Amino acid sequence: MLSIHSDEHFMKLALQEAQMAFDEGEIPVGAVITAQNRVIAKAHNQVQRLNDVTAHAEMLAITAAQNHLGAKYLNECSLYVTLEPCVMCGGALYWAQLNKLIIGANDNKRGFSTKNNDILHPKTELVTGILSIDCEAIIHSFFNKIRGNNLHS
Repeated sequence: MLSIHSDEHFMKLALQEAQMAFDEGEIPVGAVITAQNRVIAKAHNQVQRLNDVTAHAEMLAITAAQNHLGAKYLNECSLYVTLEPCVMCGGALYWAQLNKLIIGANDNKRGFSTKNNDILHPKTELVTGILSIDCEAIIHSFFNKIRGNNLHS
């Protein structure tokens, strides 16, 4: 039985957010932020909907979590995200002083680690590969769909 406080449990919630993005025609990335094992923010990509290149799931979740806490730092929070954050989101996580970053799928094209592995705050704990198969599958399914290749959808 899956603990409601496990990384897998919270990544499943992030995958639900990614599915909402998928259903809206957005790149399917979902993010969930927790504090003391409680969800305080969740979001999914809304770049198309908001016509805003900064409306990544992570950015929206950071803002929601900061509003929830009434503070700019997330140094007691964990972020669960289905796809490795880009450099912009990694930089925002640095400034927010995130405690722990849990990534589902790596992004070998645009993820922060392709540019600078040290972009995260030095105190941020990094965990990768949580439900990676599921996180990769939704991304691949989305791009197969928009390219008209429904073989793997």
